[in-house]
Amino acid sequence: MKPTIEWEQFAQVQMQVGRILDVRSFPEAISPAFIITVDFGKERGILKTSAQLTERYLPQDLQGKLVVGVTNFPKKQIGPMMSEFLILGALDEKAGTAIIQICEDVPLGTSIA
Repeated sequence: MKPTIEWEQFAQVQMQVGRILDVRSFPEAISPAFIITVDFGKERGILKTSAQLTERYLPQDLQGKLVVGVTNFPKKQIGPMMSEFLILGALDEKAGTAIIQICEDVPLGTSIA
């Protein structure tokens, strides 16, 4: 269990809805991973990240999905690529991480509360 945090701490995390535009293998990653490009709408734009989702998904499984990303973390260098956001998922040790998906059609960039 993680420690209790204050509401103000949680409120500082910017989680937004984005649509996956592109998924490519990331052979330079230490652990098997994809480079994922997501459109977060006009205000935030298109961002890239690296995600270890290869146990559960093929690239074509992720294409076009509405996902949730943390978009206000600092950029992070991961091998030769710069990760610009964190895609959120459920950490399943047996079957691999499952991305958090939005089932309804909402505008890109919509905030998660």
